[in-house]
Amino acid sequence: MTFLYAVFSVALVVLLVAGIVEQRRHQRNLDRIPSRILVNGIRGKSSVTRLCAGALRAGELTVVAKTTGTAARFIHPDATEEPVHRKFGIANVVEQIGIVRQAAAAKPDVLVMECMAVMPPLQEINQTKLIQSTIGVLSNVREDHLQEMGPTLEDVARSLSRSMPVGGICVTAERELLPVLQEEADKRSCQLIAVSAEDVTDAEMTGFGYHSFKENVAISLEVARLLGVSREMALKGMWQAPPDPGVLTVESYRFGGKVLRFANVFAANDPRSTVMNVQELIEHGRIQSPVFTLVNCRPDRVERNGQMGEIVPELCTDKLFVIGHPAKSALVKVPSGWDGPVFDLGGANRPVEQILQTIVDQIDHGASLVAIGNIHGQGEILLHHLEKVGQPC
Repeated sequence: MTFLYAVFSVALVVLLVAGIVEQRRHQRNLDRIPSRILVNGIRGKSSVTRLCAGALRAGELTVVAKTTGTAARFIHPDATEEPVHRKFGIANVVEQIGIVRQAAAAKPDVLVMECMAVMPPLQEINQTKLIQSTIGVLSNVREDHLQEMGPTLEDVARSLSRSMPVGGICVTAERELLPVLQEEADKRSCQLIAVSAEDVTDAEMTGFGYHSFKENVAISLEVARLLGVSREMALKGMWQAPPDPGVLTVESYRFGGKVLRFANVFAANDPRSTVMNVQELIEHGRIQSPVFTLVNCRPDRVERNGQMGEIVPELCTDKLFVIGHPAKSALVKVPSGWDGPVFDLGGANRPVEQILQTIVDQIDHGASLVAIGNIHGQGEILLHHLEKVGQPC
């Protein structure tokens, strides 16, 4: 028994020493990177990360970035990128240690990291131990991850604030919960800078080859200003920055004499962001009437499925298509005042060819299809099938 205790004690000592060595090595890597930016928030984190990196590159700074969203990417100083490889395909905040080590090897001026933590304690650890950002970004506060950070929006705001750098600077485009964020910033002696979509002109947005949001651009411009990059150079860098794979897109496809404008709004995910995205697409003329809505349901997102059903009337929808499982979780939440045609195409095994054909059959000459919910499952299958069989136009 004494021998076993001795072995156990030695093992603990070895683990303790290894942990201390790893912590000191990680700290040295952090110290080699003068400016570290941690991007947090509910929506737009990946886009803001890429925009910040592009803006700072244009200012002749050496920049390394890492996104976590639809497809995690490590972005090199020359803007080339590679997938972030994960053991067993599972995301873990500990991977940030390896990212910092890889980034430090490039001797960058700036590291831009998207926050990948959801649980409030992990968000704080991500900031205080793993990244130690000098500039924080909090894009917005929306209704998502309420089980982990909620139940109220104020709770979500306080949780996200755990990533604010103590004694540093935090940039945000959030307005409704700005007083809560200011209160949290004051606790951390953090300078909170609030930007607005009105800070960005329509002319400045014309340089983007994809749909971007003024709030995200305003945040990135402020981060660039803080690091000494002019507005003109920052904008040029953002225009040239490769977009995230999950960026909002509208693609047109021809099926015989019919045209389908497919708006991929899957990445919005929460109800308020979804409504805002669709309204912007309508206002800018990127989708036109008639508008069809497609809701993709997931069995592990039943509450979210219902939220997507609830907002159908706000999307100016003429016809509703529901795919995935359980479709009923979205259908039962569609307000009774909305009386448009409903097509229940749910079910885990329904052929994607049948789903697409049903949608095309409902088009007279042309229509816009807004895809919302979560992309995983039949949503992703439909998207790939559409790209394969549809004729771009």
